[in-house]
Amino acid sequence: MPWLKLLHITSVIVWCGALLYLPAAIAAAAGPDRAAAFDPPRRHVLRAVFTLVATPAALLAIGSGTAIFVFYGPLAPWLIAKLATVSLLVLGHAACGALILRAESDTGGGVRGRCWAIAGTSLLWLAGIAWLVLRKPL
Repeated sequence: MPWLKLLHITSVIVWCGALLYLPAAIAAAAGPDRAAAFDPPRRHVLRAVFTLVATPAALLAIGSGTAIFVFYGPLAPWLIAKLATVSLLVLGHAACGALILRAESDTGGGVRGRCWAIAGTSLLWLAGIAWLVLRKPL
């Protein structure tokens, strides 16, 4: 089932790209020119990227990864570590959603620092997942 692996890899790439893009876009929207960033035509762009790109890609990545596990492999220690790291990435995804809500509200203070923290930790988790996948036993 190479199509399943292709679906998994493609959805992971889209999800990870969105998780790296969203914190930067949220920080830019919560910056000094906040009023221009949240005018009516651009108000829903961050939410649309989150709900229409990042979340479906995350669900596809997790679902196809689960299907690969069910069809192909036994439970191994590296897989448990990978799943734990993916769960941390899911927390970063949820934090991006919370930051979008906070940036849209009038209490957008402190959003920029949190955005960079989420981007940094997401990058760390992504590197950890890549390392675990590339170093897995054959």
